[in-house]
Amino acid sequence: MPLNLPDRLPAIELLKEENIFVIDNSRAKHQDIRPLRIVILNLMPLKITTETDLIRLLSNSPLQVELSFMKIKSHTSKNTPVEHMKEFYHDFEEMKHEKYDGMIITGAPVEQMDFEEVSYWSEIQEIFDWTRSNVTSTFYICWAAQAGLYHHYGIPKYPLEKKMFGVFEHYSLNPLNSIFRGFDDVFYVPHSRHTEIRKEDILKNAALTLLSESPDSGVYMVSARGGREFFVTGHSEYSPLTLDTEYRRDVDKGLPIEVPCNYYLNNDPANAPYVRWRGHANLLFSNWLNYFVYQETPYNINDIR
Repeated sequence: MPLNLPDRLPAIELLKEENIFVIDNSRAKHQDIRPLRIVILNLMPLKITTETDLIRLLSNSPLQVELSFMKIKSHTSKNTPVEHMKEFYHDFEEMKHEKYDGMIITGAPVEQMDFEEVSYWSEIQEIFDWTRSNVTSTFYICWAAQAGLYHHYGIPKYPLEKKMFGVFEHYSLNPLNSIFRGFDDVFYVPHSRHTEIRKEDILKNAALTLLSESPDSGVYMVSARGGREFFVTGHSEYSPLTLDTEYRRDVDKGLPIEVPCNYYLNNDPANAPYVRWRGHANLLFSNWLNYFVYQETPYNINDIR
């Protein structure tokens, strides 16, 4: 089934060039199906890039999805055209009386700040609380995963001596969990972060389940409330060139940055990236949509509690 997107969203034409099946709202209205309502709170600076990355993965499912975008009212994006934000994004205040089958909350470039120092911390806390009664399953990514674990469960984050940067091997601790259906014994995930959460803190909290980790990059996936919350520390959604862009940006700025681990062929930036996480990424988002959103959400969306 196609992904139902807002009319004129830039990602539509970009993904059609990749032979991804998407339709706009005008065409979707003629299909007699209740689509899954998914909302994305996009906290990343390059919003169109992040939209495209997530839409690419959400479209790889037999389920029809109706996508909406949320933004933080107390923060103005400096890297995305104002016209784009006005046309496709809505403040939480405009959406808080709605119900959604699923929600994705992205990372944000604020991870080296204490949570309480983030200018929109009080607003995002309100959104985190709202998800528990208005969303069937919420998928927290990178900084959002750390922030959600801290807000809901008091799990701290810790600074790293150097940036966790590259593509790392991971394995599941509970292979029979539906989120891992179809996964290989070892799978790869990109990471790009300066902070971490620690296994011992997760294991101390009976409300949390550690689902996946890496010998090199540590905790990867944590779930809670029977799959109504997933906290994912890596960037499975990254496109093949995202780490390359980040690396060359930091080099150009003269920032201390190492070559991303296990990313370029022979670890040489003169070579193209060696892409080996896309299969995992597609399965991850398809499994989440199917087993923890579609299979769990009520047909009458207003029954979500």
